[in-house]
Amino acid sequence: MKQIKSAMTSRRNFASLALATAALLSVAATPLAAATDDDSFFTHLHTEKAMANVTVSPGRAGPVEIAIQLETTDETPLTAKAVSVTLVDTQSGRKLAPVEASRDGEDGWHVKVAQLTPGRWMLGLGISISEADHVSIESPILIK
Repeated sequence: MKQIKSAMTSRRNFASLALATAALLSVAATPLAAATDDDSFFTHLHTEKAMANVTVSPGRAGPVEIAIQLETTDETPLTAKAVSVTLVDTQSGRKLAPVEASRDGEDGWHVKVAQLTPGRWMLGLGISISEADHVSIESPILIK
């Protein structure tokens, strides 16, 4: 009888430990998810030749970093020769000077913009796939 109680107690202890671990992990994951949520703005742009996943971080007024991941329409990495970014304030019509993006891996590019004001902006990408093949894509973005 003592061995049965001991086995049952061990199972109960193991189950309690598993539940406590799961609870701890779910509590620990919540603050981490909140800490990485920095109000970034994400948009997906596409044409018949190229697609781009663009993240503006943070998505609020001030200096921002724009990360660009390029893909083919088959969702495979797109290796481009160059990428430029243009930003136009849709309210005032003010256009920032185009900025050449820096390569960040095979299909990744990034740009730092010194100062964006709150409001709606038109984000344009000029993608040079080859010497003769260029793609232009634009999408509105919102800066808080």
